[in-house]
Formats: sequence, structure tokens, C-alpha cells
Amino acid sequence: MIHLRKNHENVLDRDIGLMIAVIDIDEIGQGRLMPGDGATYHSVTYQVLVFKPTRGELVEGNVVEIMDFGAFIRMGPLDGLCHVSQICDDFITQDPKGNALLGKETGRTLRQDDLVRARITSISFESGNRSGKLGLTMRQPFLGKIGPDASWVENDVKAARGEAKDEKKKKKK
Repeated sequence: MIHLRKNHENVLDRDIGLMIAVIDIDEIGQGRLMPGDGATYHSVTYQVLVFKPTRGELVEGNVVEIMDFGAFIRMGPLDGLCHVSQICDDFITQDPKGNALLGKETGRTLRQDDLVRARITSISFESGNRSGKLGLTMRQPFLGKIGPDASWVENDVKAARGEAKDEKKKKKK
């Protein structure tokens, strides 16, 4: 079990995904000896817990870092990048302190530790190690910041129902 964990946990494979943990060993085959080598080699059937993101999948995660070019979002064991052009349908600027991204027209803000819903748009894995890149978007309706305070998704739902338009009319009066 120790050897399996050492060689397979936290390994990224293009076909399987990120192997997070070796859960159980189902079967250990009969061992073989190699000439000149004192070790025995066994075929093993085992179970692993994997995370395999797919293109188009909806994910939820926390913003872990804000940069001038976008936000890094942690979705379980991997991070993805949501470029500023994919955060919302607005002109995005970084606040002077650098800890938030601000929408000019919509007033939407994205800060570190915000909970968000995004769609995976691109996946690039290099087999054999833990480096992989996930591209994300939050520009589509019902994606973006979620949670109890200033939810973008709730605002999109209200706008789809026509409630947001009524509020704007009331403010004009």
C-alpha cells in the first residue's frame, strides 16, 4: 500500500485525471523474481479516488488569489484561472490595493475567499506530474459570485423573472 501511495497519489494522468488517494487494494497477484534483483514484483488491482474535470462542467470553488489578469479559483484539489475577460460582461479593473476586481458598469466585485460558480472552458494536463491548467468562465448567465452577500446568480435569476427591471423603475420614480 505504501508503494502504491508513493507512486500514484497526487499524480495527474491525461486519461484518468488527478489521482488523489489510493483507497483500497482489491487483489495482489503472484509475485515474480527478476534475476539479479532481490525484490518481488506483483500485479495489483486497486481503487483510487480521482478528480477528472470535463470541459463544460459547472464547478463551485473559492477565489484563492486575485491578479490584474484574473482570479485563481480552487475547485477541490486543483486551481483554475478565470481571466478578466471571462469574469463578467463588463469592463473589469483591479482596485488600487490589488485585492479585488471591480466591474465598471455593473458594480460587481470579486474578492479573495468569495464563493463562485464557474464553467470549465479548457483543460490542459501534462501526464506524470501535478501540473495542469484549467480555464474558467463566469460570463454566462447564472454563473459568478454566489453566497449570502451580493450574489450575482440571484441577481441574474431576478433579472430573468423581470424583478430587477421593476426595481430599476421604482428607483427612477
